[in-house]
Amino acid sequence: MAAQQSGTGQSPSGTTRRGALTAGAAVAAGLLLTAAAPARGAARPQMRGLWAASVANTDWPSKPGLPAAQQRKELTDLLDLAVRNRLNAVFLQVRPTADAFWPSEYEPWSRYLTGTQGRDPGWDPLGTAVTEAHRRGLQLHAWCNPYRIGTDDRLSALAPAHPARRNPDWVVSHGGKLYYNPGLPEVREHVEQAVLDAVRRYPVDGVHFDDYFYPYPIKGQRFDDDAAYAAHGGGHDRGAWRRHNTDLLVSELHQRIRQLRPGVAFGVSPFGVWRNRATDPTGSATKAGVQAYDDLYADTRRWVREGWIDYIAPQLYWNIGFAAADYAVLVDWWARQVAGTGVRLYVGEAVYRAGAPGAAAAWQNPAELSRHLDLCERNPQVGGHLHYNATAVRRDRIGAFARLVKDHYPTPVPAS
Repeated sequence: MAAQQSGTGQSPSGTTRRGALTAGAAVAAGLLLTAAAPARGAARPQMRGLWAASVANTDWPSKPGLPAAQQRKELTDLLDLAVRNRLNAVFLQVRPTADAFWPSEYEPWSRYLTGTQGRDPGWDPLGTAVTEAHRRGLQLHAWCNPYRIGTDDRLSALAPAHPARRNPDWVVSHGGKLYYNPGLPEVREHVEQAVLDAVRRYPVDGVHFDDYFYPYPIKGQRFDDDAAYAAHGGGHDRGAWRRHNTDLLVSELHQRIRQLRPGVAFGVSPFGVWRNRATDPTGSATKAGVQAYDDLYADTRRWVREGWIDYIAPQLYWNIGFAAADYAVLVDWWARQVAGTGVRLYVGEAVYRAGAPGAAAAWQNPAELSRHLDLCERNPQVGGHLHYNATAVRRDRIGAFARLVKDHYPTPVPAS
């Protein structure tokens, strides 16, 4: 989740996610949204989600170290923004860098709250978010990043009691950042327990993972998991072993969430391209430089087929007609993957691209986002959309989101 980056280009090769996504770069049955008829097309359950990132203080809080009352006010303002735009769910990032926005038993308080990792902010952000969201008729999904520890590579910058400092053998430095090593069973157990702590404490409506599993490839660098591979690889192909590690995290966490709180949804928002057709005949007709299966070791299609997730929200952050990764082509491909599985499909939308300086011509057209929903309303497999990000929705540079709301969200849709 590279929210701290600000690129707005559309090149299909490079690092991804919110803010610098490139093409190189379901809810469980009890939580289906009860939809009023959308502006166009037949009535069906509909997700209208808003992503709010905390890493690097991207969306909230606006900066670290604010008084608790001001942080709380910014949070409720964010929820009110969702209500004004007739959205029905907020996906709030509460575990951005192996830290927490609640009094976790497993990890320190986030530095994005106070400026100092481990310092108590004097209030409970996640507990407040759940209460205030439900008061407004919104769902609140706890968005967690699985393996990222730090946005720089200084282990000494972490809180003294941070699990990574207590267990430095869990840590891999890569590309100037620190990551937990997904190849270690003890790491997987820790990540699962840290996430489950939030589910155990609060009536969240869902747990949400973004696209970061193994880190995005960096030219000339390799992710050093040699020791873990030697200990746990069992002689298997390293790529297959890495995918198995990610499969275990996803499948185990899904099962444990169901056992702990059966109504809580678990979903993932992966990079939008599983594999290109040139790599795999079952892949999409795309030419992305990054493929989730091969580069992030995330077999997202398998997770759908196995029912290890309740919904999938691929980040389709490209315009209709973009040659390397056409939005329309990818919506169709993902719709075919979820058909008959019971897994819900929500499409990740790049509100931040609309009107962004340097973005492609299509993104300078205020109608582009609304056109995306026009297209999706003709596809019965699409159950709604998640919009990135809260800051972009608030700013709405060229009125593209206001137009989307006018065209497609004419009335509120309550979350059931």
